Amino acid sequence: MNKDLHHKSLKPVRITAMRQTVYSDLMSQYENPIDHACDISMGQSFVAIDAQRPDGLCPSAWESMRPFVEALARGEGNFYDGWMKNPHSAMISCNDGFRPVSFYLETLTSN
Repeated sequence: MNKDLHHKSLKPVRITAMRQTVYSDLMSQYENPIDHACDISMGQSFVAIDAQRPDGLCPSAWESMRPFVEALARGEGNFYDGWMKNPHSAMISCNDGFRPVSFYLETLTSN
């Protein structure tokens, strides 16, 4: 774990798969056929504890969202000067250029 992240007040961050887009034309033109590409179901949620990748979340998708999850876990937000309605959230897509999944990240607060 990044030593700058290691302190006791990290917040959990919920990661929810919101939408997947599939570019069939790009796949047929550029991608070698594959049997299995993605295990994520739309609506599926994960919770990142201590800014760590949750079990079952695609490692490649994690690399796309990790900096945002780490910032949200530290209590930061308001990315890009007000990009999101909820300043403690972000909408991040995985880096699959053929079938990207958009994930909604949000800081969870304790009750």
